[in-house]
Amino acid sequence: MVQTSPATSRRARGRPRAAEDKTEQNTVQSLDRALALLKLLSASEGMTLSELATAGGEAAATVYRALVTLQAHGMIEMEEPGQVWHIGAGAFRIGSAFLRRANVAERARQPMDRLMQATGETVALGIEADGRVMHLAQIESRQAVRAYFPEGSPGPVHASALGKALLAWYPEDRVEAILAREGLEKFTSLTITSESTLMRDLVRIRDRGFAVDDQEGADGMRAVAAPIFNAFGEPVAAIAVAGPAFRVSLSDSTRFGAMVRAAADEVTAATGGVAG
Repeated sequence: MVQTSPATSRRARGRPRAAEDKTEQNTVQSLDRALALLKLLSASEGMTLSELATAGGEAAATVYRALVTLQAHGMIEMEEPGQVWHIGAGAFRIGSAFLRRANVAERARQPMDRLMQATGETVALGIEADGRVMHLAQIESRQAVRAYFPEGSPGPVHASALGKALLAWYPEDRVEAILAREGLEKFTSLTITSESTLMRDLVRIRDRGFAVDDQEGADGMRAVAAPIFNAFGEPVAAIAVAGPAFRVSLSDSTRFGAMVRAAADEVTAATGGVAG
C-alpha cells in the first residue's frame, strides 16, 4: 500500500494544490460570468439581453453567448414576445438537489399533509437563504380562497411566520446582520419596522415555541410557523400554516401553534435533529 502525507491525502479528495487560492487567476471567468447571470435572473421576474448586459457590466455579445450556453443546458429559458430571459427548469432541478442532504422536504411531506387536513389551511415548508425566506414545498388548502407559496419563491424574514420562526432561534448577531443587510420593509400597517420591536417579538416566539404573522406580510392573511432543527439544535427550516384572516382568527393562531410545533418536531426527530 502506498502511503501519502496528510497534505497529499487531502488533495486526493478532489482539491488541487491551488484550491486555497481564491484569486481571480484561479477562477474560470466564463463560469463566473454565467453564474452571475443566473443570480441576476433568479432575483428578477425576467430580464432582456440589454438589461442583463447593463446589470452585469458586460458586452451584449458576451452575455448572449453565456445565455445560449445556459439555455442549452435547460438552466434558463427565453420567453417570446419580447425575448425575456427567465430561470429554467434545469436550474430548479439542480438547486433542489441540496434537499437530499437531510431529506427535510421528503420527511416533512406527511406531517405537512396531516397538518393541512387538520387545519384546512395551506401548509408551507421554507428555509432562510441569503437573508430571505425561500419556500421549498407546500400542501395547498382545498378552500377557494387560500394561501399560496410557489416553490422557490422568496419572502421577507421579518414579515412572515416562517422567517420569524427561524430568526427566533438564530444567534442575535446573525439576526442583526440579516436585518442590517435586508432592512425592515413595510408591507402592511401591521408590519414590524422597528428592530427593537422585532427583537422583543422573537423572544416571545421562542418562549411559546411558534411564530405568528398577523397580517404583517400581506393584508388579510395570517400564518403560524415553527422551526425544524438539525443534529446540533440549529434551526434549518420551518413549517407554517397560513390562511385568510377571516377564517384564521387570532385564537386559531394559538390553537394552530401547538399543532405546527408538533409537526415541526416530528420532522426534526425524523431527520435526526434535536429540538432547540
